[in-house]
Amino acid sequence: MAGVEEELERRSKFLSSLIQKKKAVEQQQQQEVLNVRVRASDMPLALQKRAFQCARNHLDSMPNKRLDSKRLALALKKEFDSAYGPAWHCIVGTSFGSYVTHSLGGFLYFSIDKVYILLFKTAVEPLQR
Repeated sequence: MAGVEEELERRSKFLSSLIQKKKAVEQQQQQEVLNVRVRASDMPLALQKRAFQCARNHLDSMPNKRLDSKRLALALKKEFDSAYGPAWHCIVGTSFGSYVTHSLGGFLYFSIDKVYILLFKTAVEPLQR
């Protein structure tokens, strides 16, 4: 009986590893299609995908394909504030430095084409009166 349980456990681990590999390949393919490169992240994949797609859509819709950093940052901030609650911040540009504190699971730094985007969430605490 113990041998059967061990075999089931081994097969379960094997199937889990195949699923994880498939997800990783799919994510890599989507990033290549959108021309995205993740530089650093502490964000769930679903939120990352939403950020990539939002950034790609706004970059493609800019007149003359000319970068408007403020417009893109505002669009990403509004998208994430409305979908995931307040206190999202976004920095967009071709060259910048930063040092930020972020909420757990709320940090993404990526590039798309030659534009770098830092998107992060901070904790909102009520004012003490």
